[in-house]
Amino acid sequence: MMLIQASAGFGMLYRLDLTKGAQDLLSALIERQAPGGEVNASQAELGARVGLSRNSANTAMALLESRGLVLRPEGRKYRTYYLHPYIASYASQEELEEAVHDAAERIEDGELPEIAVPMYETAPPKRSSTPLRAVRAAG
Repeated sequence: MMLIQASAGFGMLYRLDLTKGAQDLLSALIERQAPGGEVNASQAELGARVGLSRNSANTAMALLESRGLVLRPEGRKYRTYYLHPYIASYASQEELEEAVHDAAERIEDGELPEIAVPMYETAPPKRSSTPLRAVRAAG
């Protein structure tokens, strides 16, 4: 069956400052999901699928959860993860539209986290207009 991918979150993945391990783990989650974004697999299984050690998989999953890309059920049921509705896949265009609309309402009501883009205290440095020059080493 072909799934339709919600792409609202993918346009900003580059801004989420994910490690390579987190990106790889997210790929494994996306690949293993059922329609609607439910993933039934252990963290160790998912990590092994993309070549991550148990510790690296733990760190990567914690980052994905902190960014709101991966959600855990309230009871933190073992081996069950959910992809945020904005990046999950769906069985039909209608399911996708309904899920995205529902997610927007749940975010507004505080029931679902938004995908969290890290905020930086200072902007990255601008390119200097003065050319670099050699300096003498001390000593």
